Amino acid sequence: MADDWNPARDWLVKAENDLASATLLASVVPPLRDTAAYHCQQAGEKALKALLVWKERPLLRTHDLGILLNQVAADYPQLEALRESAELLTPYAVEYRYPGELAYPCEDELVEALDAAEAILLAVSKLVE
Repeated sequence: MADDWNPARDWLVKAENDLASATLLASVVPPLRDTAAYHCQQAGEKALKALLVWKERPLLRTHDLGILLNQVAADYPQLEALRESAELLTPYAVEYRYPGELAYPCEDELVEALDAAEAILLAVSKLVE
């Protein structure tokens, strides 16, 4: 039913899909670490934007997870614990998307990115009903 539509849930589904994509891309041989890192950032970004939608706050057109975290932490100060994860993921919005000096994250960086994206997604999912 149209009355059951929940835009915040839609944002969370997109975040979940990004995390699933990142996990899959990290597991293929050879792993597609650059694209997986990008999807980790996208998972974190969309999760935080889901919470903004949930709270009926304006969505900023930004890929900076620190800025998004500042917005949601006003209502949910416990999310400040995710600051390190947000800062870790933010550069992956563009860092590995294009050719250049930093073309691919190392395996350890990708593991950290996957963990950070999962932490943000789990924390937000618990808050959005």
